[in-house]
Amino acid sequence: MASIAKFLKRFLPGAGAERELSSDPEALRAAFRARYHNFKLLLSANNKALEIMSGMEETLRGSRSFGMSFVRANATAISVNVFRIIKNLDELAPGQYLELYSRFQEIQDRIHQELTQRDLPLADRLVYSLGEVDKTMADQVGSKMANLGEIKNRIGLAVPDGFVVSSLAYQRFMAHSELQAEIDRRLQSSRTEEMADLYRLSSGIQQLIILSGFPPDLEVAIREAHEGLEREAGAGVTVSLRSSALAEDTTGTSFAGQYRSILNVGKETILQAYKEIIASKYSVPAMAYRLNRGIRDEDIAMCVGCMVMVPALSSGVMYSRNPLQIRDPSVHINAVWGLPKSVVDGSVTPDLFVVARDPSPSISRRDIRIKEREFVCDPREGVSRLEITGERKSAPSLTDEQVLLLAEIAVRLETHYGAPQDIEWAISREGRVHLLQCRPLQQRQGDRADSAREEMGAGREAPLLAGGSTASPGVGCGRVFRVDKEADMLRFPEGAVLVASQSLPRWAALLSRAVGVVTEQGSVTGHLANVAREFGVPALFGVSDATRVLQENELVTVDADGLRVYRGRVEDLLAQGSPPRNLMAGSPVHNTLRNVMVHVAPLHLIDPDSPRFRPGNCETFHDITRFAHEKSVQEMFSFGKTHRFPERSSKQLVCDVPMQWWILNLDDGFNVEVEGKLVRLENIASVPMLAIWDGIVAVPWTGPPSVDRKGLLSVMMQATVNPGLDPSMQSPYADRNYFMISRNYCSLNSRLGFHFSGIEALVSERAAENYVSFHFKGGAADYPRRVARAALVADILQQFGFRAEVKEDATFARQEGREEGFMRERLRILGYLIIHTRQLDMVMADSGSYHQYREKILHDLEQVVLRQSPSPASGNLIH
Repeated sequence: MASIAKFLKRFLPGAGAERELSSDPEALRAAFRARYHNFKLLLSANNKALEIMSGMEETLRGSRSFGMSFVRANATAISVNVFRIIKNLDELAPGQYLELYSRFQEIQDRIHQELTQRDLPLADRLVYSLGEVDKTMADQVGSKMANLGEIKNRIGLAVPDGFVVSSLAYQRFMAHSELQAEIDRRLQSSRTEEMADLYRLSSGIQQLIILSGFPPDLEVAIREAHEGLEREAGAGVTVSLRSSALAEDTTGTSFAGQYRSILNVGKETILQAYKEIIASKYSVPAMAYRLNRGIRDEDIAMCVGCMVMVPALSSGVMYSRNPLQIRDPSVHINAVWGLPKSVVDGSVTPDLFVVARDPSPSISRRDIRIKEREFVCDPREGVSRLEITGERKSAPSLTDEQVLLLAEIAVRLETHYGAPQDIEWAISREGRVHLLQCRPLQQRQGDRADSAREEMGAGREAPLLAGGSTASPGVGCGRVFRVDKEADMLRFPEGAVLVASQSLPRWAALLSRAVGVVTEQGSVTGHLANVAREFGVPALFGVSDATRVLQENELVTVDADGLRVYRGRVEDLLAQGSPPRNLMAGSPVHNTLRNVMVHVAPLHLIDPDSPRFRPGNCETFHDITRFAHEKSVQEMFSFGKTHRFPERSSKQLVCDVPMQWWILNLDDGFNVEVEGKLVRLENIASVPMLAIWDGIVAVPWTGPPSVDRKGLLSVMMQATVNPGLDPSMQSPYADRNYFMISRNYCSLNSRLGFHFSGIEALVSERAAENYVSFHFKGGAADYPRRVARAALVADILQQFGFRAEVKEDATFARQEGREEGFMRERLRILGYLIIHTRQLDMVMADSGSYHQYREKILHDLEQVVLRQSPSPASGNLIH
């Protein structure tokens, strides 16, 4: 008996295990239910964690827009689910993997550091005079005012006198009424991807800012700065207040037209105007722009520039180079009568002057438009729109001398900054040029030359519309959607062509969803044109009758390069288009997500058999999920090995197979409860057991193979040292086979002759939770033959997608994560193998026998086992 006990300890999985329970069936059922419950909770959390991880990786690689709320929400969600995984594993195996808690905390701390708001660089004063500002002070006064200070103080060009309310002032204002904490709360609890939600969020935050109190020290600083302007420019001076947010007017992120500018502001209303510009940080266009460009809310401090108002005779925007042809050095000047407001907001089509640089500056093109209205300073405050009458309506808004002077200034600014520039200017009634804004020019290369467009257009259907100007190059196709008012923005669909009468800056909030833009008014210099070029959306401005000709929901192709709009899809044009740009790449939000994913996604623990496969080596959340998943399966599937089978409480299966099969119902493995000691197959409700049984009975066993002399001697040699092989002796190793089952779970421990096998399976409709684990060991022949038989079993299982390996004379295999039908097929294979591979070890003397039986088994599996219909019991159960 000592030798038997020794054998049991060596070969029977789980024999003598310290974690055995008593043979009380109720205790066993309670233990199984608790384990099964925690196992399912762990799998659910694991699946959710991997789903979140996959979504974060897809977002990182893709072109969709997302904000910090997406990054924070997903980082929190994956942390919660990984913690649940660890907790449920601890319930499955109490105290065995406690180190996972500390690894989880360290990884979470690293992620938190990536998400923690970084303090903005602050100015050391609330207000700076423009006379002491230069381009090195962008973090204190914003890029817009830093550039104007540079132009005024370093280049020596005319910029109106003024002052800047700094980033320190913004922080002071936001802290005064605890505005930032409330805004952060609203941002983090809102869905900013939906336009309707964005509108509600924007309205609430802006109202919050407008109604907030004013810090006394900031009020004093602004009023004193304004009094200083009055001493220089005269009493009653009015100013323009312009946003100068951090990151505004920088390369790649112009924020063109997304924040407010308020013109002709008097002393009495300057504080209210300041608050309105601060509030414009949360306008719908600005929030949508930040979302689409991956700019974090916390990285934007709103500085405000205050400059003496210039009552302009004419004004406009000029580009030091062609914004649509990167190799064209011509200066492009757009001009109107009065203030530049109508140019930048796209409400009129301005005059266009093009100046060639070489060999000497000369005007190469003049497009003089009908200018029916102008904006002028109101005698009190604000601006008024006046109708233009008489000859002035069609007269050039600039003289040739003024055009060439402006071109000279543009070239000078480009030379100073070392890159093409986008410049807003105004000419006073005294004839002096004042510079109001200067930022890097967003240039794009047009898709093809005019001659190539004409050649491609030969034979094409006549366009619906022709003319206008290319505000942003490219080709796009979609259904027409007209926008006239802000309410239309809520209904704007993904992939539509935006059609409007005016190219207003607020339409920029729709550019992330638009495939093209067509407007009746506007120019290449407007804010909407700037943002369209940043987003790579084809835009055609100044197209007469666009809102009348283009019908709602009509499918059209916008060829912004060819100045045409066609009905339907024009495939040859679309084939020339460029793929959409990933505007998020390299942005602060994109970089934050990328940095977070360093601690989430990489997988270092791959091989469960590696000595490195330990809790202490989990470096990421993915490592924890991989480790915990592997160990949870081991813990769950060790149930049948580490718990004693209570034979007296089990039922014997009534069947035609001449072997004893015992079944213990752990939970819901029977269709109805059974009285007595016998259970029939039709009463079995266990999905995996029925699949195994289908394999067991698929092909009748024809008996042991013919054994050669060496094989017989090998068996006899084993029998001399192992009395369990002597058929004349009473042995505890009689052919008994034990199933422990529930509806979706099965543990089979089988002993047929001197061969030991086990199957643990969880099979349900939830594919991600499905597992099959198999082990096969033992034999009556010598060690080399047993090893060869183990290799044969592994080889066959690998043919059917199992992960199988051989360790000494044992085969171990696993399959997981596949749909129910697939898993049932694999269980039928295992049922066949535990019957038909017994005693094959005795004929594994040469490669010929190996290949003979391999081919026979594969034939049975492919022609019989996998083609058979499920047994009636299993069929009724599953369907």
